[in-house]
Amino acid sequence: MSQYDLTQQMIPYLDRQLVFPLLEFLSFNKVYREEDLLKAKYDLVSKTDMVMFAKELYEALPAEKRDGDKEPDFGAQAEAVKKKLQEGEAKTEHIRNVIENPEVVGALKQDKNQNMQLLAEMYQCTPEMVKELYSYGFLQYCCGNYGGSADLLFHFSVLSTDAKLTLSAMWGKLASEILLGNWEVAYEDMMRLKETIDKMSFDAPLDELEQRTWLLHWSLFVFFNHPNGRDGLIEMFFLPQYISTIQNACPWILRYLTAAVMTNRKRRSMMKDLVKIVQQVSYMYKDPVTEFVEALYDHFDFDMAAAKLHECEGVLERDYFLTGAVDDFIENARFFLAEVYCRIHKRIDIGHLTQKLNMDQEKGEKWIVKLIRDTRMDAKVDFENNTVIMNSAHNPIYQQVIERTKAIIFRSQVLNGAIDKREISLAKTAAAAAAAVTAAAGSGAGALPAAAQAEAK
Repeated sequence: MSQYDLTQQMIPYLDRQLVFPLLEFLSFNKVYREEDLLKAKYDLVSKTDMVMFAKELYEALPAEKRDGDKEPDFGAQAEAVKKKLQEGEAKTEHIRNVIENPEVVGALKQDKNQNMQLLAEMYQCTPEMVKELYSYGFLQYCCGNYGGSADLLFHFSVLSTDAKLTLSAMWGKLASEILLGNWEVAYEDMMRLKETIDKMSFDAPLDELEQRTWLLHWSLFVFFNHPNGRDGLIEMFFLPQYISTIQNACPWILRYLTAAVMTNRKRRSMMKDLVKIVQQVSYMYKDPVTEFVEALYDHFDFDMAAAKLHECEGVLERDYFLTGAVDDFIENARFFLAEVYCRIHKRIDIGHLTQKLNMDQEKGEKWIVKLIRDTRMDAKVDFENNTVIMNSAHNPIYQQVIERTKAIIFRSQVLNGAIDKREISLAKTAAAAAAAVTAAAGSGAGALPAAAQAEAK
């Protein structure tokens, strides 16, 4: 199943500390060799300020996986980090005491410039002090103190007038809340970050694409842990700008959009749009999850769909974000497969359909009967022959005429509106030309220019 693992594609779009939970998950599921994952964890942590954690990982590494023969001086590194923390605490002590004062918080307004003026006049706080909040918050994050980092970066983003640093602080705050598991707060931070990116004007379109690509990846942590996350994922990912980002920068994200739609029957109306996107992206990316949708709704190949459904279970179980949605996905995928199968065939062998759904005979029969009852299909079950007989439902001819012609009225109204606008525009042009002719004649001017004569005619 390592061929379907997306960790390597995702790493470039995640902060290094967000990658660590993914590596832990791969280690638990034994997707790769343990010594390779251990080396990857060490390489990840060694670039942070979590020195003692890096030391533990280094000592657990096999000798052949260590870089060089000499062990890094973790003691000196720890002392250097401790010194930086003390300096950061000293530099931010005054402004932290000010912004933690309830009276100051109550006096702050929406206008950041006014807030900075207030802090400068009343409490002798300078813009440099505000920037120190950002530096100290980033240091706390690198040390693994995500609670302190979230607080400092939040205060900085409230006060800072530097748009780029504020955006960076919002990313850091979101990462801190994700690693703390504060999903409600993280959801709000993520949506606030999305609005900022959508409204912000970037120097180049590539910068905007990069920001949205990062947001798509980071949002997976929130969407698949928040109670209403799958609804939120569908609403956000189906927006035109994010569909475009998926198609151009990260087609593998389609796996998660497909899973969100498949596990949410309330959003089954989005299936038609999903199938179109799967078709468009299939030449760049496909896996059993997307191939199941394509086989079922595009090719109507039920044997292929059944085979891909069987593969999906293994893929989802080894996906960090989807491992908790395996049962929902399999149940709903069976529902969609059986529904399409029943709507296409007139007589269905229950045993044959049960086999396609990868269920045992007794359980499959009960499940199919429940499906027919829940979906209110016009069908009856012949238990003697172990078949389901679908009753054909043809629309009367007058209903077909209504369906085919119901858009004509709307199209006629649009055409009439366009004609009326054109007539009004022509009348205004003619009136303006006539006025110009009258004005020229009244002033005794010579012949009008050729263009004006043409307008008058």
